[in-house]
Amino acid sequence: MRSSKRRSQPATLLRQRLLALFAAGWLALNFPLLAVWDHPVRIGGLPLLPLAVFGGWALLIALAAWIAESGADD
Repeated sequence: MRSSKRRSQPATLLRQRLLALFAAGWLALNFPLLAVWDHPVRIGGLPLLPLAVFGGWALLIALAAWIAESGADD
């Protein structure tokens, strides 16, 4: 029984980290914070808002992969 608790603890921690990442991503890609990037500025000919959305999305995917892979070793 004690060994099953030890095995489930990393899985619980992994779930908590992924849930926290989901919440952070949901807040970051929601209206109030996206309005910060809504300016008529272009970087490399591309508008700032889509760059921020896709950059943030790519960052969330990379963080989720990193969290999932680091949790697999525990």
